[in-house]
Amino acid sequence: MKRKLIVLLVMTILAFAGYKYLYQDHRDIQKEQSEFVVSSSSIANEFSQNTIKAEKKYFDKIIEITGTITEVNQYEFTLNNIISCQFDSIIENSIKVNQKITIKGLFLGYDDLIEQVKLNQCSVIKLKLIR
Repeated sequence: MKRKLIVLLVMTILAFAGYKYLYQDHRDIQKEQSEFVVSSSSIANEFSQNTIKAEKKYFDKIIEITGTITEVNQYEFTLNNIISCQFDSIIENSIKVNQKITIKGLFLGYDDLIEQVKLNQCSVIKLKLIR
């Protein structure tokens, strides 16, 4: 009887641990510290010189990037035509093309077909307003 109780207890603990592992909370990128702070031109250089090495360096890391907005859509914008920044919510109307901006986001990968670095869960850290 005691042995059955111990086995049941161990199986319950393993099931609970497995559940917690599979259903982890989503990362809150805005609250996490950036692992890299770079300019859009420097990260573009890294990918043009050695794509594989750069992808290994930045994969699943939070990056802070400064650049100039070259394109704005409802949920994303592009920095210097090489950094694609996707947001979880609609982008504010104050964000315009040709503004200098610093963003933080999670590195997803590099699209070598269109030569673009992809970030998601982005947030604006600093925006230089156009007057």
